[in-house]
Amino acid sequence: MSPTPDRTTLPPARLAPEAELARAALAAPLLARAVRLARWAGPETRVGAGGELVDEQLPAAAELLGYAADDEDGPAYASEAWRVAVDTGLVEVTDGDEESDGTVVAGEDLALLTSGGPAEILALWQTALDTVLADASVPDLDDLVDALSEGGEIDLDALGFDPEAEAEFLDGVLGNLYLLTVSEDGPGDEPVPLPALAASMIVPDDMGEPTDDILEQVSDAMMRLDDQFRLLEPIGLVEFQPVDEELMAEAGDEVAEVPEDEDISRYGLVRLTPLGLYGIRSRMQEAGVDAPAVGDLADKGADVLLDATAQFPQSSAQAETELWLAGREPVAAARELLAAARGSDEDGPLRRLRCQQALSLTGPSAEPALRDVLGDPELGGLARVWLTEHGFSGVPAPDPAMIFWLTIDTLAAQLAAEGNSEELQGLVEGLASQHAGFFDTAWRVDHPATADVLEAMGRLHPDKRVAKEARKAAFKARSRA
Repeated sequence: MSPTPDRTTLPPARLAPEAELARAALAAPLLARAVRLARWAGPETRVGAGGELVDEQLPAAAELLGYAADDEDGPAYASEAWRVAVDTGLVEVTDGDEESDGTVVAGEDLALLTSGGPAEILALWQTALDTVLADASVPDLDDLVDALSEGGEIDLDALGFDPEAEAEFLDGVLGNLYLLTVSEDGPGDEPVPLPALAASMIVPDDMGEPTDDILEQVSDAMMRLDDQFRLLEPIGLVEFQPVDEELMAEAGDEVAEVPEDEDISRYGLVRLTPLGLYGIRSRMQEAGVDAPAVGDLADKGADVLLDATAQFPQSSAQAETELWLAGREPVAAARELLAAARGSDEDGPLRRLRCQQALSLTGPSAEPALRDVLGDPELGGLARVWLTEHGFSGVPAPDPAMIFWLTIDTLAAQLAAEGNSEELQGLVEGLASQHAGFFDTAWRVDHPATADVLEAMGRLHPDKRVAKEARKAAFKARSRA
């Protein structure tokens, strides 16, 4: 699976417990049908040279799966479920030859359904998912028949079909759907409109009003995705509401432009299931994409925790930190966090911000660790804040140098975490208005980020006079350095 465009490190996914995911895998309609066929099959089951059920066997297989004899789709569903059973190892087939059919025996993996653990069941489901994804990347059967050459071979050029491009397109769509699901500002558990998902693959980020050609491409992509998600829903990857067939008839398959007063659900809605989130993450990891999950850092050191969560959205960082703290004694955890937060490197301020946020989740019993660092020039300020917020007495007042150092460190962390945000602008305005002569002292602060912070204050403050003072202070800080 290809990495998601422009993102090699994704926000952490919040995965359901493995046991819950395994139950969902076993309940996926397509895998359940494959299991039923695997338990039904035996030495009398007739298969062709490629291991497929022979045509004469399909009606019985379809009937087993609950399809009526006059259901035209029954044999196709039975054939699909059989292919999943073979690919996942639920049945084993010895290939036939021109004179005899192949034979069938129960596969070793069939026993995993009752004796295997959640991880083994999920691995089996993942194999089934790979089969379905491969099928979803193949053109419609009618198109394949139309593309048959005189020699009986499929003319891919005439069909305009590029297998690798089709697979990459579907991987990209699923990657975007995954990113929308795990991003803090994405829809989360809410379904994604199919036009938006198709547009995410077609419309350039810097394009204003889409051209007619782009809209046509989006419309074509929607129709492809409508077909593909219909195939992917039975394996439990997604929950999908297809494009309204009446809408397609009305629009003549050109449905990319959504009128403002139109019910968006008519254009198709899709969301990853918890099982689908797990499955796409696993495929991304196999492709070398850094796709973390909340809980990955629970057994790592505080240095790894602070470095990694520095790049996480706030809610994900808190969830990860809570899991990390849950397995540790408060004083020992606080001491490890504080030790990891030290450093004059570029990432130091953001590390200390994450440390401060992590310490806010510890209880009062962590007090000894915070008192130990009251004299530390880098940690003394945040230790005083923690002790005061928890209502402890006997907290020494910080000297002016510590106050200014902590101020610069905090601003540097906010700048690294959020850039030129409205929150940071408000913080800058508040500092400049509450502390007369702030810039006269700030430029002297012995902090590696002093000049950068003062330059940012000059950019962010709306008052031209104050902004000029900040820029002059930044210049002095650089000259001093």
